[in-house]
Amino acid sequence: MSEISPRTRQALRRIVLERQGRHRVPGVFAGVVRGGGLLWGEGVGAADVAVPDQPPTADTQFLVASNSKTFTAVAVMALRDEGRLDLDDMLEKFIPESSHRGITVRQMLAHVSGMQREPVGDVWETLEQPTREELVTGFDDAEKVLRPHHRWHYSNLMYALLGEVVARVDGRDWYDSVKARILDPLEMRRTTVGLSGPATVGYFVPPYTDVPRVEPTLDSKAMAACAGLASTAADLAAWSSFVADPVAEVLHPDTLEEMCQPQIMADLSRWTLAFGLGFMLLRSGDRVLVGHTGGMPGHITGLFTHRESATGGLALMNSTTAPDPAAFAAELACHVIEHDPVEPEPWTPGAAVPDDLADLVGLWFSEGTPFEFTVRQGRLEARAVGAPAHKPPAVFERLDEDRYRTVSGREAGELLRVTRDDQGQVVKMNWATYLVSRAPLAFGEQP
Repeated sequence: MSEISPRTRQALRRIVLERQGRHRVPGVFAGVVRGGGLLWGEGVGAADVAVPDQPPTADTQFLVASNSKTFTAVAVMALRDEGRLDLDDMLEKFIPESSHRGITVRQMLAHVSGMQREPVGDVWETLEQPTREELVTGFDDAEKVLRPHHRWHYSNLMYALLGEVVARVDGRDWYDSVKARILDPLEMRRTTVGLSGPATVGYFVPPYTDVPRVEPTLDSKAMAACAGLASTAADLAAWSSFVADPVAEVLHPDTLEEMCQPQIMADLSRWTLAFGLGFMLLRSGDRVLVGHTGGMPGHITGLFTHRESATGGLALMNSTTAPDPAAFAAELACHVIEHDPVEPEPWTPGAAVPDDLADLVGLWFSEGTPFEFTVRQGRLEARAVGAPAHKPPAVFERLDEDRYRTVSGREAGELLRVTRDDQGQVVKMNWATYLVSRAPLAFGEQP
């Protein structure tokens, strides 16, 4: 694991102290993830105010609340990959006793079903969460408050029902499925339903006094799939590392990438927050980090990962009133990315240019725009001349003679077809059906 400079460590500590002091949080554990574990982590304040000289540690449990949704979403996507459900399946396929019809799994994952936020019964006033039976029967009385896909509308209710879908499809309780599919393979031993073992005490700090009050601890029951997990900084570092570089045993990397594609914009004012399939997509400056936040009485948490640099930030706080956990976690990660970036890999030369690609390299034109086609490590790539440096090239894979599939970058998924004359010389190419020629041509002209 790479190191960070003492100056960066000091800056990170100052960020944590500022947040903890200004927002009067009894205890904070903050960390930065890189290289498969915690690159840096520090506890400030007290895990239990009765023991003021013992701050939270990387092994102190916090309720991570809605961060649980990312685990539920990964379990759903794993079942999809196994062919046991489809994202466009209707909920009634799995819960036929429901009177609500036409809600898809995809809508539930992305919070675009239009269903109300919480289960019926004022559960955050009574603090009594529904059992599985009560969740399903009560769903009939739930209200559809918006048209599907009209706008993003967060719904704990839908994620609780996704937990029920996982349980019914996988033939075991939601947590048992998540433990077997995710937690055990990633060795996340301290991630449990509810607090277990060394844990922080959750507090409410009143606005006009400085004496914290202990918050009640809820039994999440059927709401566990949306908000029931407790975890530690060490375990969440493993989760951030997985999000950055997925383990195929848990979920195929292509599927995790699919989950990180925006389904809907949550922040319609400034476009700083979108939602994928289970993950929040948070813009911080020029970067997008994926993750989630969580809030339960006495516990506010955030975990966000910049996948391109495999750098994550986490903020775990034992107070109902706390700073924005998403902004807190993102600031920690981005500070390290900017001030102690990962060293780039040294450039290494390729071994050979494949014969079928030798005639394709160089300058080409399409729709009047110049493109450079190059070979890197034996693969064909294309980049528009003058394209911004942050935009990746289009990368192609050979299908058969003179046909290639764009596997990433511009026009991903589209075909590149090569046309040769009788002597085998390349005359033109067609990319996503558009003409690609050696000279710039107007529409309708032939090379």
